[in-house]
Amino acid sequence: MEERRRFGNEGEEMAAVYLEQLGYDILARQYRTMVGEIDLIARDGSEIVFVEVKTRHGTRFGFPEESVTPAKLRKIQMGAEFFLEQKGWYHSPIRVDILAILLLSGHCTDIQHFKGIDVSSLI
Repeated sequence: MEERRRFGNEGEEMAAVYLEQLGYDILARQYRTMVGEIDLIARDGSEIVFVEVKTRHGTRFGFPEESVTPAKLRKIQMGAEFFLEQKGWYHSPIRVDILAILLLSGHCTDIQHFKGIDVSSLI
């Protein structure tokens, strides 16, 4: 497995553990659709949460969350609609979150959790 993918998987695992510690139930990891991949899908109470995880070694090229583009958010929204349709969860409340993880010297130094990203204006 290439180093970049291994690094991404490490960040996604940290994100899943973080969310589980907050009481979320992880429903899917690396959920693939025709339009792209959703890193994590979780349940937070009654809400289905579609999570984009961004992990970086530092901030030389900006903070992790800054790399989540409107195009990526549109793909997450489309993938979320597909997931809900596939499960038959047509009326489930949903939200999109971003988890930004900084790893310095191989250790997680910071996790920023951005809840409820507004994707409605992007569609």
